[in-house]
Amino acid sequence: MDSNGNGKRGLPLLREIIRRQRQDSDGGGGDSPDLDFIYDDTDSYGNEIAELYSYTEQPELQLNVKAFEDQMELYELPPSWQRLSAEKRHSVVMKLLDQLECSKKPLRMRSARCILYIAQGCWAEMQSDTEQQHWARLNTMLLYQNGAFSAFTDLLNIEIENSSAAHVAMRKIAVSLADSQDIRVILSVLYTITELIRNERATGNPEFKEEVNSFCFEIGNAYGDELLVIKLLGMVTKFCSGAAPHFPMKKVLLLLWKLLLVSLGGMTALKDMKAEKRKAANLSPLDEDTMEIARTMRASSPPASASDLLEAQNQKRNTRPFRRSLMKQSSLDDQESLGMEMEASVGNDNGEDMPDMTEPLSPAPQHEILPRGLPWKPKVRQKDIDSFLDAARMKFVGYTLPGDNTTLFGLPEPIHEGLRILNEHVYTSLAELQIQKEEEIARNPMSTKEDEVELTPAEILYQAMLPNLPQYMIALLKILLAAAPTSRAKTDSINILADVLPEEMPMTVLQSMKLGIDVNRHKEIIVKAVSAFEFMSQHLVFANCIPLVLKFFNQNIMGYVGSKNVIPILDFPACAIGDQPELTTESLEIGDAAPYSWRNMFSCINLLRILNKLTKWKHSRIMMLVVFKSAPILKRTLKVRHAMTQLYVLKLLKMQTKYLGRQWRKSNMKTISAIYGKVRHRLNDDWAYGNDLDARPWDFQAEECALRASVDRFNNRRYTSVTDSEFEPVDNCLSSVLGAKHELSDNFKKYYSLWLEQEVYGTPIEWDRLLQDDSDDTAEEQ
Repeated sequence: MDSNGNGKRGLPLLREIIRRQRQDSDGGGGDSPDLDFIYDDTDSYGNEIAELYSYTEQPELQLNVKAFEDQMELYELPPSWQRLSAEKRHSVVMKLLDQLECSKKPLRMRSARCILYIAQGCWAEMQSDTEQQHWARLNTMLLYQNGAFSAFTDLLNIEIENSSAAHVAMRKIAVSLADSQDIRVILSVLYTITELIRNERATGNPEFKEEVNSFCFEIGNAYGDELLVIKLLGMVTKFCSGAAPHFPMKKVLLLLWKLLLVSLGGMTALKDMKAEKRKAANLSPLDEDTMEIARTMRASSPPASASDLLEAQNQKRNTRPFRRSLMKQSSLDDQESLGMEMEASVGNDNGEDMPDMTEPLSPAPQHEILPRGLPWKPKVRQKDIDSFLDAARMKFVGYTLPGDNTTLFGLPEPIHEGLRILNEHVYTSLAELQIQKEEEIARNPMSTKEDEVELTPAEILYQAMLPNLPQYMIALLKILLAAAPTSRAKTDSINILADVLPEEMPMTVLQSMKLGIDVNRHKEIIVKAVSAFEFMSQHLVFANCIPLVLKFFNQNIMGYVGSKNVIPILDFPACAIGDQPELTTESLEIGDAAPYSWRNMFSCINLLRILNKLTKWKHSRIMMLVVFKSAPILKRTLKVRHAMTQLYVLKLLKMQTKYLGRQWRKSNMKTISAIYGKVRHRLNDDWAYGNDLDARPWDFQAEECALRASVDRFNNRRYTSVTDSEFEPVDNCLSSVLGAKHELSDNFKKYYSLWLEQEVYGTPIEWDRLLQDDSDDTAEEQ
């Protein structure tokens, strides 16, 4: 190998790595193993910190050390953080924070880099990752206790309003890493503090409980005029509009995601909150948790594609001409395999070496330990019971009784039994109660009292986002589109690689490959951050979110899930601690043994959950799935052998099955069987074979418009003052007005005497004129 890192010995491995990343759209050959991926709010703390830094930022780490050493020399202290006493560390932090308020930008940024190095755990002095994480935790908490978070928020405001940097970036043909150097330092400090406190909260460590609670309160209240989350969303919209192309979007989105996660809470907080709300509404407690049950489910073998079935049929005709075709295997004869249980070779993407279809499934022992029965308890809505009774009464009695779900006169005994079963499984969701409340307020706006709005973090955030909500959603979707693997580079698209591309392009094959991996990793992290946001369904639908997510899945999903766009030896802090090995083609994959990418699996599940939330119980949106031909795309996603991923895909297939026609159901019986075995049932839902005669195309638009009108009415009533001032109550009683107690501020009390001098004694007032009657004034005027 020559000095540039090229050589004959390394090229075959280089080609192999590139070949793996460019598999054909049907996925690679061979059986895909079950993935032991565990879906959670975030990855491990170390991985989340490592993903903050691009590989091209590695040289800048030395700038942080240099800034620290210069500052310590200025303070006449040894450049060793560990050797300093606790008092001196506190003193150094306070001096650095004071320097952040300096008017000279170079001094401010040198102090900021020094603080970033301290937050990173002073890695130059450490011998291991564990030691670095220990000091990073202590240092970050020390920084937060002394007000570093609010100080860097002020610095971020200055950089956002820095119009000169934006103008320079707009005039450039290609924005590079150097254009965002200062703002990346600020965002890195904010993210490091946020991620550490999020991790402390998630682990439940009582040592810094007070700091964690203080941080949650701090980010939930406005800095000056607006929330920090709103500032970051404003940065996203500025970037997408082209007004600030130098903003480092990856860091902005990661910080935004973690701030939302800390302020609103994760899956555990959501589960507890839902249980409290149901208890307050006198509803039955939740017996099942989707996440918990999905984690215990076993993944199913994927259904065979059409090409696989045809090839298998041809092979069986050649070997056994008198056997029936493979279509017989699509029936539900095998009662033991409720899922898509078939030979792994049938699910083999290349269809090679097809064994006899009558051979037993392998491995057999796994099927013997499967629990009998369905994983979910069936549910029924009250609306479904009313429809059931109305249909039965019209058939046997000839008329309906609206609002009456107890009278069974004239109905046969089987209807009584059916109603009893339905009532046993009735489930009332919080959403149904909230919709009923809204309908009642719409019918009786004057007599129905609305509940007082609780100032929860979610309410505060929603109120702040509401005025610009469509712009925020469109900006996030633009970034998701630009970061999707299926997207193609366009001259008019936004440049999300501004904070990863170096000023000088690589000169060697190895450097080019390193940059290529870094770019793909950068895109994957952006998709991970965007997909982790809470979503606003209406605006996402209007912004074409459904076809965008389907476009994302219309790729080699197995290749995406198993992609290795990571170089472990270049991840922080491994790239900075100890002696670094030479970067060669052989060292690119050191320490990379996982069969899947955590962030890509996380992104896929998030996007599937978003699709489910957008389309659940919305016929117009379900028809969008049908129109955009989502069934084959989703069916290919079933190749990912992960139970939770398959669960959400099967939910999406279940809701559109009735619209796909008899031929599709006939040729996809394994998928139908898997839906029966894995997805919750609605007892009187004819999802598989029902013909929805009421589903007219023109009804869908009306349904979406009616929903939009209801949402707008809710927002206007709850978050804006639409009442005419003439109808506002006024207190005209002199005694009650004068007797009302008003809390005076400390500032007013302090300067009360000065206020008297300026506003009372120093202002001439004609008291006699004020005491005159209005009639006297009118007479004088005449």
